[in-house]
Amino acid sequence: MNIADLRKSYEKAELNENASHANPLKQFEQWLQEAIAAEVPEPNAMTVATVGSDLRPSTRVVLIKGYDERGIVWYTNYESQKGRELAGNPFAALQFHWVELERVVRIEGRVEKVSDEESDAYFHSRPLDSRIGAWASPQSQVIEGRTVLVTNAAKYAAQFMLKPPRPPHWGGYRLVPDSWQFWQGRKSRLHDRLRYTQDGDQWLRERLAP
Repeated sequence: MNIADLRKSYEKAELNENASHANPLKQFEQWLQEAIAAEVPEPNAMTVATVGSDLRPSTRVVLIKGYDERGIVWYTNYESQKGRELAGNPFAALQFHWVELERVVRIEGRVEKVSDEESDAYFHSRPLDSRIGAWASPQSQVIEGRTVLVTNAAKYAAQFMLKPPRPPHWGGYRLVPDSWQFWQGRKSRLHDRLRYTQDGDQWLRERLAP
């Protein structure tokens, strides 16, 4: 089959100004909960896009770990590629794609580190293997093979036993949104697309052509 011939018709739902929330966080929460209720595979998975000092964008998939009026939170290695890029350019874009619901959410804004207290609390809630893994993996660095990870994991498991502390190079980021977009697939490629941008203390909601 020619890949250019792959198509589908989007007909599951609609998104209009009257039925959507005035606050984008409320709209996001509704869609996220609907994705969870629909048992979409990994509804908490999101793509994070950052830009390096060479102006080349890069993306990766991470898991959202929290959200509220302050922003969207995830956790990672601060010395990873995304960590280094955020240190030089503290802006990012997030994207959720719930294929089964024919929905996409895009979020853009400034990124900041969460507090040490928040990072500590989440780190200690993780399974033991995940806590050891945070020490064992020099994320984004070249390694000779998987044996490096296995050896590191064994070393830190023996060193810390059941109580590994949070690594100083590991913690949370919070994206503070200044722009949201909600996309709902529609028939004939006439998709619904709403954008929210900050207008003082309020959010300006506008429809964009798909």
